[in-house]
Amino acid sequence: MDIHGRGVLITGASRGLGAALARVLARQGARLALVARGEQALDEVAEAIRAAGGEAHAIVADVGAKDQVYAIAGAAASLVGEVEVLVHNASDLGPVPLALLADTACEDLERVLAVNVVGPFRLTKALAGPMLLRQRGLVVHVSSDAATAAYPRWGAYGASKAALDHLARIWAAELDGSGVRFFGVDPGEMDTAMHAAAVPDADRRSLARPEEIACKLAQMIGDDTIPNGARLEAAAWTAAR
Repeated sequence: MDIHGRGVLITGASRGLGAALARVLARQGARLALVARGEQALDEVAEAIRAAGGEAHAIVADVGAKDQVYAIAGAAASLVGEVEVLVHNASDLGPVPLALLADTACEDLERVLAVNVVGPFRLTKALAGPMLLRQRGLVVHVSSDAATAAYPRWGAYGASKAALDHLARIWAAELDGSGVRFFGVDPGEMDTAMHAAAVPDADRRSLARPEEIACKLAQMIGDDTIPNGARLEAAAWTAAR
């Protein structure tokens, strides 16, 4: 897929991988609708992209809020036209320091699931219909190794990412052959504010830079040979296929 001129919606775009991916895709000519809760940080990302000659629009919203999802979809369509690529990047860790499951409040688990699973489900429902009518579209689920490994204290986040992975596979199976594709990607450990909040004692020098992973993710988005429903690991992925 040549991303130039295509409408792309990225959630969690105010910092970390989301912001880095927005900058990479903007340089490739994408028309970007960027979603996050933090207005100032999101505006700064969008303004920097526009200052560099790209197209980016900030949509301040919470993907975990039921009454905001269709507003996000409508705003994106009005700003960039057809949304052909949807990147579910927004994530919620839950309260930090991370707690054991026995010490996790039910309300905190509900919030993590709302942002990491239910929000992406609702937003895909809102945008998949137009994609199906056009018989083209790509939905990317940003996952985590916590989806496949049982890390103590990562229970709410890990369970949500495991559900997100399987959601992508089921969407892919149900819409296979329609022209709308899905894949998930584990970006690995990155030097982000989220990782610092979860693992404050980590050696930041050992972590991947979000910009590095964003470049790989942009290559994946442009690679039409990736199988529908695949789950990829950024650390092991190369563009030469």
